[in-house]
Amino acid sequence: MRTPLRLAAALALAGAGLVLAAAPARLAAEAQPPLQARIKIDTDRVIGEVDPLLFGSFAEHLGRMIYGGIYDEGNPLSDADGYRTDVMRAVKDLGVTVLRWPGGNFVSGYHWKDGIGPKDLRPARLDLAWNAVESNRFGTDEFLKYAERIGAEPYIAVNLGLGTIDEARDWVEYTNEARPTWWANERGKNGHPAPYSVKYWGLGNEMDGPWQLGHKPANEYARFALEAAKAMRGVDDSIKLIASGSSNYGADWVGWNRTVLATLRNQIDYIAIHTYVGNRDNDFEKYMAWSQTIDRYIETTAALIKEVRAGRANARPIAIAYDEWNVWYRAGVKEGLEERYDFEDALAMGLFFNSFFRHADVVKMANLAQMVNVIAPIMTSKDGLFLQPTYFPFVEYGKQRGNRALDVWVSAPTYTPAENRPPLAYLDVSATYDAKGRQVVLNVLNRNQDRDIATRIENQEGRLAGVLAVWQMTHDDLKATNDFGEDRVRPVTRTETVSVRDGGFTFTFPAHSLTILRMKLE
Repeated sequence: MRTPLRLAAALALAGAGLVLAAAPARLAAEAQPPLQARIKIDTDRVIGEVDPLLFGSFAEHLGRMIYGGIYDEGNPLSDADGYRTDVMRAVKDLGVTVLRWPGGNFVSGYHWKDGIGPKDLRPARLDLAWNAVESNRFGTDEFLKYAERIGAEPYIAVNLGLGTIDEARDWVEYTNEARPTWWANERGKNGHPAPYSVKYWGLGNEMDGPWQLGHKPANEYARFALEAAKAMRGVDDSIKLIASGSSNYGADWVGWNRTVLATLRNQIDYIAIHTYVGNRDNDFEKYMAWSQTIDRYIETTAALIKEVRAGRANARPIAIAYDEWNVWYRAGVKEGLEERYDFEDALAMGLFFNSFFRHADVVKMANLAQMVNVIAPIMTSKDGLFLQPTYFPFVEYGKQRGNRALDVWVSAPTYTPAENRPPLAYLDVSATYDAKGRQVVLNVLNRNQDRDIATRIENQEGRLAGVLAVWQMTHDDLKATNDFGEDRVRPVTRTETVSVRDGGFTFTFPAHSLTILRMKLE
């Protein structure tokens, strides 16, 4: 346990963007020589564009995500509309590009018409998903205005659990219709005469899960979603539709996705998959091996997409929306899912984004679940907020939106994370290229708990400049957390000069670290 003096020093350094290391642990790591690895970058080996929608988030009516999170009526920190202004600033800085709402499990029992009109006249309803009471004071108009203020595309999931096709169709009409129909006029009465033009719509949530209200077998869900899709497109054919794909990996998730894709292939633009990871075994290197599973979910689903499109002229393009992903394994419903994230959870952000980048040709949307308080990078009290360690990688990876994802070659020491798993390289790597700025960005997670890895980094075309911009997260305590007024875990940034010879240089990635290097091509 740190002494008050040492804690004060740590906080002072954290405020300056530095992280105080615990000397004995660092010295133990330094006593071992670094391992050796190679990374080769070729800017011609393009996988696809890093879609800006990969940096989305999620706002469900659950715990303190909405009420007490982004929306807090009567709080001095809130504006006249009830939005927390401090949270809004943090969300804008996070760089959220698309915001999914209202659920999540919540949506399968949610009737959107309860959440429009004068707030004091809206009915309070039982929320059967989370055993709560929903006041409905935050509804469609409040959500869409919030999305506009933070500069995010709104993504609405419709109720295909206990809901009806009519409800789904009417919702699109309420938000998007320009002609003077009943629902368009109701929108005008509620203060927004012009259409919101909501582009992204989810056809239910986790309908493969027995925990879901209105859960259906794959063929029943697919037929129901098909009719809902046709009705919704009848109102606005320009919308993008996301089918409910895999979340229940203990069942036949491949069969579910195949059925959904085969039935909906002429209507949908995305299929959603969900994954939550965690370190239940308190085994860091096993935890960091989750990338194998994430890659497998993506690659299997991508293969199914190819299967249903094969041999069909002008087949509709279908992408993957990884529209729920995060670390979640400690906090349950009783705790409001208020997960307290630590340093190693920040490294897990790298696992996900590296995988999304490596599959940038097919993964075209992703939503961190969730945004505030509930398994979230931002935590609030009535008086303020603090940023969890997971906040910072999201921001930094987000700066690569619009870049070209590159297929990099990696040779690194390996380990076997479990008996039934193949060997896995200690370096988890992705790279992107900004052609306009002629800048290569290399994202490297060293998942070796104890050993630094000295890595020869080579570029196949163009001369690398000898100056690196380095962003890095390191800490000697894997379990270090942040709190109100205590920023123990933050990234460090620096400029580093390297000796470039024969098209490359050597950089040492510290044990259990996440590093992002920016390199100019001359």
